[in-house]
Amino acid sequence: MTVSRTHLAFQYDAKALRLKTVVRSVRPFSALEEGNQCLFRQATEDDHVVVTKETIFHPQGGGQPAPRADADGAERVPTFQVRAARMDAVNDGQVLHLGRFAEPSDCAAIRPGDAVEQAVDPEKRLLYSRLHTAGHVLGSAVRSLLEHEIPGFDELKASHFPDSASCEFRGSIEGRWKELIQRRVDEYVSRAMPVEIDFWTEDDFRREGLERLVPDRRLLPPGEDRFRVVRIVGAEVYPCGGTHVDTTDLCGSTVVKKISRGKGISRVSYAIS
Repeated sequence: MTVSRTHLAFQYDAKALRLKTVVRSVRPFSALEEGNQCLFRQATEDDHVVVTKETIFHPQGGGQPAPRADADGAERVPTFQVRAARMDAVNDGQVLHLGRFAEPSDCAAIRPGDAVEQAVDPEKRLLYSRLHTAGHVLGSAVRSLLEHEIPGFDELKASHFPDSASCEFRGSIEGRWKELIQRRVDEYVSRAMPVEIDFWTEDDFRREGLERLVPDRRLLPPGEDRFRVVRIVGAEVYPCGGTHVDTTDLCGSTVVKKISRGKGISRVSYAIS
């Protein structure tokens, strides 16, 4: 059976806080495949998983947490409270929305083909977007200062969770760089640099001299040849599927907290306020 991929609507309009869509499936958590049950460590037998045609819920991944909110029935008759969203580990391209119905009997009221309206928490969406963009600002600042100063330097991965935001780099970044990194971050934030979303082919990366950033083609949906990228104008370009603010000043005050090192990897942690 061919499984249709979930259209990631938030990648095209990160400001959309509500979205009318159609239900594709509703299952109790206990009916999930083992590989998908492992995605939701805090789930219980009271939870269900809903798949929709489109979604504005960012599935946790790429270092960005998933927002919590509601998927309301078209007539507000039932309400499904989304607790987490993840990419399906078994069926490629589907987004699984884990949560609970406001009333236990509501699980029988939403069926495949029914129209629903999704709604995300606007405060969390903005917070996560600010954190994600701030992480790219930090990565850009570190690269601009250290790319040619540290042998084997490279950006590795990042976490944009509120209590554990950090970026990891290959190479040993000494503590003496902390103040200079903070200054460069402050500069990038204060300049209100535009944050642009685009979709690139592999040739686009090569044309920009960014072959090192070409993602794995296996990440592309079947039949597509363009990767989503985020450009901080005047700084860096990143392949990225997350949500962002429009300009770097909207990140707010971005503080470099500390630099930790181990086994040839440096982690620079940060916070926003």
